[in-house]
Amino acid sequence: MEQQKNKTPTDILSEFAKSESAGGILLMFAAAIAMVLANSGFSDLYEQLLSVTMEVRVGNFGIDKPMLLWINDGLMAVFFFLVGLELKRELVEGELSDTRNIILPGIGALGGMVVPAIIYILINHKDPIAMDGWAIPTATDIAFALGVLSLLGSRVPVSLKIFLTSLAIFDDVGAIIIIAIFYSAKLSFTALMVALACIAVLFVLNRLKVSSTSVYLAVGLVMWVATLKSGVHATLSGVVLAMFIPIKDYKNPDFSPLKTLEHDLHAVVMLFVIPIFAFANAGVELRGQGFNEIFHAVPLGVMLGLFLGKQVGIMVFCWAAIKMGWANLPRAMNWKCLYGTSILCGIGFTMSLFIGSLAFGEMAGQLPFDERIGIVLGSLLSGLVGYLFLYICLPNNKPDLKQLSAD
Repeated sequence: MEQQKNKTPTDILSEFAKSESAGGILLMFAAAIAMVLANSGFSDLYEQLLSVTMEVRVGNFGIDKPMLLWINDGLMAVFFFLVGLELKRELVEGELSDTRNIILPGIGALGGMVVPAIIYILINHKDPIAMDGWAIPTATDIAFALGVLSLLGSRVPVSLKIFLTSLAIFDDVGAIIIIAIFYSAKLSFTALMVALACIAVLFVLNRLKVSSTSVYLAVGLVMWVATLKSGVHATLSGVVLAMFIPIKDYKNPDFSPLKTLEHDLHAVVMLFVIPIFAFANAGVELRGQGFNEIFHAVPLGVMLGLFLGKQVGIMVFCWAAIKMGWANLPRAMNWKCLYGTSILCGIGFTMSLFIGSLAFGEMAGQLPFDERIGIVLGSLLSGLVGYLFLYICLPNNKPDLKQLSAD
């Protein structure tokens, strides 16, 4: 108790920043502020802030974009870079390096993308414009989901956290593939060739066992600019760059360039990049929105896709994989744990907002619907119901492995 009293505000902030729930809490806080501003007398100021134009120019070459696109194309490239680093580490020496740990979350992630997309398509198949948003409910927000899970404390078995994280990684890979294939604009051959040349340089650097991350980041910056101009979404350059960062320094075995970068970026992304993205994209104006707007086919398809599609898809696909003998239920998890986790995966906030901005961003304000309403409602329902379900099902103390397995 005495130690608690002697803690300074700096100590408290430092502990909060290191906690599992910090990213999720800041994400929710930033989204809430955006919602308040968008529905108050400050709504015009909020819109003007996101519309402020920023330009970076070198000679005749320049990038001129409003603040919102700098956030969505620039900051989110850093987020995808971190996702790529985490994915490579997991595949090389983490949980995903063992094929036995890949099968169940991989199949679950597939179900969690297919079923929500089907639900959305069934509701919106008659509207060709609305069909552009079919991928919105396929995403899972790992920061938000882990933030909700952390509220249950030590009652959560480690295997559940690993399963959720692994599934979310596969979910992110699916989102990356979807963005690359379905949400790329008209391609610029010249810019695309520059991006491919950058990839070739990164490959050579990796084969030469260059361990200086600053060299890779410099080439990555050029690749990001080229990708931005090519018509392929710029955030994908972050994932590609991460694949070439060496996990080992052959001159210094105790140093890992990839793990060092991942460690340095994690707090920046969770405490800065993601909250700023949420603030810029979650400002849904509800004033003047009637029943028809809120329950328009697009937000309805997104909401049902996230809340129902995710839990049904993940649970059914995982159940089938286990019953067919392709995978086993993770140790210390039972069917109730699996189902509760499936519900939590319906929190699609960050990635759903991102895909929504790609699908409808150019037509913002001109459409009779706002897909973000469905994202907010679907994510809130999934978070609340998933938390309550796990709160009831998980034991009140640390999980008893034998008891959980017997349930």
